[in-house]
Amino acid sequence: MEFDFVVKKRNSTRSFKNKKASWKDILEAIDAANQGPFAGNQNDLKFLIVEGKEAIKDIAEICEQDWIKDAGIIVLICSDEKNLENMYGERGRVYSRQQAGAAIQTMLLKLTEMGLDSCWVGAYSDVSLKEKLKIPSHIQIEAAIPIGYAKEHEKKKSKNKLEHSLYWEFWGEDKRQKHHEIEREIDKKV
Repeated sequence: MEFDFVVKKRNSTRSFKNKKASWKDILEAIDAANQGPFAGNQNDLKFLIVEGKEAIKDIAEICEQDWIKDAGIIVLICSDEKNLENMYGERGRVYSRQQAGAAIQTMLLKLTEMGLDSCWVGAYSDVSLKEKLKIPSHIQIEAAIPIGYAKEHEKKKSKNKLEHSLYWEFWGEDKRQKHHEIEREIDKKV
């Protein structure tokens, strides 16, 4: 699939068919997410694959989102920021969040490319999930990703318009300054 098409096709699915995705496809999506970028080339991510129906129901309850129970597989993306904190101090925690977000998005796009549906879930009780799934207390849960096949593809909400998210040179400045036009013309002549 063409990249722009995959980006536009990706959707947050909250209604799954009773058809389970292949665990091999899940591994392929995780492998794509594992390709970086990583601060200092330190991959601090761990992926927990949950296939058991009872465990999935428990996760749905902990997330307080009943629709999750219909997913065939859930992947929890976690990080162990200890090494990054040792390398970069407090800033290592920021790098850990950044690389987790990049990996999550890569995984969502790969799942879309493979014809699978998913949703990025960030609302849950960390303590309860860690207890239920035996995740050590020092590990950060970054996201839960229910995966499967959509019952029906929900009408996609319109995307944010670029001009509503963009500033030039200074915060709040929504118009491109003229000096950039002059610089561009000079660059063309050189």
